[in-house]
Amino acid sequence: MEVSIILAAGEGTRMKSNRAKVLHEILGRPMLFYVLNACKKSEIDKNIVIIGHHKEQIKEAFKDEDALFVEQPVGNGAPYGTGFAVSCALGEINDDDDVIILNGDAPLISSKTINKFLSYHKHNENDLTVMTADLNDPTNYGRIIRDSDANIVKIVEQKDASEKEKLVREINSGIYAFKGVNLKYAISKLKMDNASHELYLTDALKILVEEGKKVGTYKLKDKKEILGVNSRAELSKLECILRECVNYKYMIEGVSLIDPKNTYIEYGAKIERDVIIYPGSYIDKDTFIESGSEIISSRILKSHIGKDVKITSSQIEESEVGEGTSIGPNAHLRPNSKIGKKCKVGNFVEVKNSNIGDGTKMSHLAYIGDADVGKNVNIGCGVIFVNYDGKKKYRSRVLDHAFIGSNSNIVAPCLVEEYGYIAAGSTITKDVLKGQLSIERNRQRNIDGWVNKKGFDK
Repeated sequence: MEVSIILAAGEGTRMKSNRAKVLHEILGRPMLFYVLNACKKSEIDKNIVIIGHHKEQIKEAFKDEDALFVEQPVGNGAPYGTGFAVSCALGEINDDDDVIILNGDAPLISSKTINKFLSYHKHNENDLTVMTADLNDPTNYGRIIRDSDANIVKIVEQKDASEKEKLVREINSGIYAFKGVNLKYAISKLKMDNASHELYLTDALKILVEEGKKVGTYKLKDKKEILGVNSRAELSKLECILRECVNYKYMIEGVSLIDPKNTYIEYGAKIERDVIIYPGSYIDKDTFIESGSEIISSRILKSHIGKDVKITSSQIEESEVGEGTSIGPNAHLRPNSKIGKKCKVGNFVEVKNSNIGDGTKMSHLAYIGDADVGKNVNIGCGVIFVNYDGKKKYRSRVLDHAFIGSNSNIVAPCLVEEYGYIAAGSTITKDVLKGQLSIERNRQRNIDGWVNKKGFDK
């Protein structure tokens, strides 16, 4: 059986955060998500996550995940180090298991690499295989030390390395594959005789070498996959790498990104071919955009955008937009808004918790809240659906082909039937029946000589 042990118990002090380090997000997903996702795609049989600091946060964030969470004691004299963390999972490991050890704060590892690594480990019948890489600057990484025959003999941490050993460019990635029985044996022999007084998992290699076990290395070509996160700056660096990969995949599948470096698409968003996305746009992981749509400098969250929609400099939240509709510039669809086909939601229009029928137009400066609006309705400039009395919200209904004149107020609960017309500047508090014109305003008065009387013309 193939088993993963993912180390996620660290405090992450350099992140300077009250959140667990592995929960910091890259493209809308916690770092730990990417490691678990790679393991699932690799079809590993059992995934064990070691948690310690902020353990409740992690368990809550991944409560629906098919993973086994094992707690590592922290504080009160408990040992530190990767060796101790792994030891907490040994009760879940069988002797004949093939165990891969990964880091929850190194989210770029791919399922392809995991599969190749485990296949190499098993094909060579190694007792332990270490994933390594050559770095131009190996600072802060453990060094791979070999004998005169190029056989690996030990891993030396930066703190414990001699000046000569620090010159070695081949580094330990922190990813290992063990036979279960050898992992258990090596962990039982670990000691804290090092500069940090911790139980180093790296010392397991030297222990197995001295026991005459077969220890090998697997050198990784794409060094980006082993990059880890210890600070906000490193988190940003990895976000740039992953964003480039994600955006490239969308472009390969037929999505046009005018400026990929300034386009932010979270991992998991569904975008069909022939969508065009302009720089400054942000699309979250729960959004679906159908073919032919054009997104210009907009933010779209948890929404479904139909075919041939144009959205300009606007924000869409938890809403649906029908085929051929135009949104913006500077419009805002708040949660639970459903816009029909071939509608126009124009400049500075806000829609909230409303259903808008096909062909309806609201071109500028309007608020439609808690309303059900039919087909081919015209909503003029400055219209407000007054939905709140200070204690409770109410809904209004405007049926097909109605006309709401500019600067009108529709005070809920209110019904405007088919072909009902509201005169500009009216405040409507009563139902308007089919075909009626409703006017609610004082009669205009023009007073002759008023300017002269006031002396405003001098």
